[in-house]
Amino acid sequence: MTSQRPWKDSRIVLGVTGSIAAYKSIQVARDLTQLGAKVDVVLTKSAQYFAPPLSFEGVTGRPALTDLFSAEGAALHVRLGQDTDALCVAPATADFLSRAAQGRADDLICTTLLATQAPVVICPAMNSQMFAHTQVQANLDHLKSKLGYTIAGPTEGALAAGEADGPGRMIEPWQVVEHLGKALAGTSPLSGKQILVTAGPTREPVDPVRYIGNRSSGRMGYAIAQAAWRRGAEVYLVSGPSWMEPPVGVHLISVETALEMHDAVNHALPEMDVSVFAAAVTDFRPDNPDDEKLKREDTEGGFAVSFTGNPDVAGDTISRRKPGSVAVGFALETSDLIKNAEQKLIAKSFDLLVANDATDEESGFDVPTNRVTILSPERDPEELPLMLKTSVAEVIIDRICNRLADDL
Repeated sequence: MTSQRPWKDSRIVLGVTGSIAAYKSIQVARDLTQLGAKVDVVLTKSAQYFAPPLSFEGVTGRPALTDLFSAEGAALHVRLGQDTDALCVAPATADFLSRAAQGRADDLICTTLLATQAPVVICPAMNSQMFAHTQVQANLDHLKSKLGYTIAGPTEGALAAGEADGPGRMIEPWQVVEHLGKALAGTSPLSGKQILVTAGPTREPVDPVRYIGNRSSGRMGYAIAQAAWRRGAEVYLVSGPSWMEPPVGVHLISVETALEMHDAVNHALPEMDVSVFAAAVTDFRPDNPDDEKLKREDTEGGFAVSFTGNPDVAGDTISRRKPGSVAVGFALETSDLIKNAEQKLIAKSFDLLVANDATDEESGFDVPTNRVTILSPERDPEELPLMLKTSVAEVIIDRICNRLADDL
């Protein structure tokens, strides 16, 4: 993990309260630090039973803060509140939610909340019956509707030992990081817009257990969907089979075949302000897939498969695009990269096209990096250096935002 936008060079206050989920917050602090943020961790007295200050100091390189009044002066909470770019409390216990909703000022976290104008992210964690209590729900509603805090989670899953699974489990560290990323990104030309992203491979069945497909992981499309959500868009991700975790906050539409992806895109596209066609759609499918598994002894050592063409998900749906919307395509080529990409840019009426070379070992499938060239009808090709796909996604979203801003 390396420094990345929007966390790079930001200042974040991470509050930790007394829950068994506090162990997750050590990972949150570590990840934020590796992404380039300066993280000041504030622990309540009860939090220290679950996660000692030294653990946070070890992953952030900064002293963990535990006292409302310290040798640095009585206004520590004011300095923290004024200097931070975002404040997060993870985990947030039922007791903390009550004190925060009342505007109490009895510890360093609560006083810092009262002293800040920065965006606040609250990640609840507690027993499911406590979470369902009317007063806890009222406190959460007050924090969200009256104070404007973001409530991230909780989710369902395993709770503390001896407790049943249920709602109340704190979201995972990477999800906390993403919610903070959205808080740091603020508003953009994508705020309130709807964006459709296709991602991953498609699989075309040969028989019930075999398929024709490709090696796409979905990384690039998933990174674009996540970056768009951080910029304030409502994101619809149409994804073929992928091992990737669904991005935080997006509407995931899972498909398997090119026909299914075509139908999903065709249905959603008219409402979309932006469409990004990042999926590696299989161009052909078996003409007559078998209903039963093909067995070696029945094929006499080999068998032939005839293919038919799949629909062009991007090209066939041009007429379904919302007037004035921005359309982005991808081109993975093995030769004549720019020439072939320029032809695709025009043929499919894209506003932007992202081209990359399939023969580059550091680009394309199965790797976390990409080396792309961005094309548009009115500008010379923009060649980007080798970057993480998450960083490439930020640049693509930048270019989309620029076009949206020009149309305002």
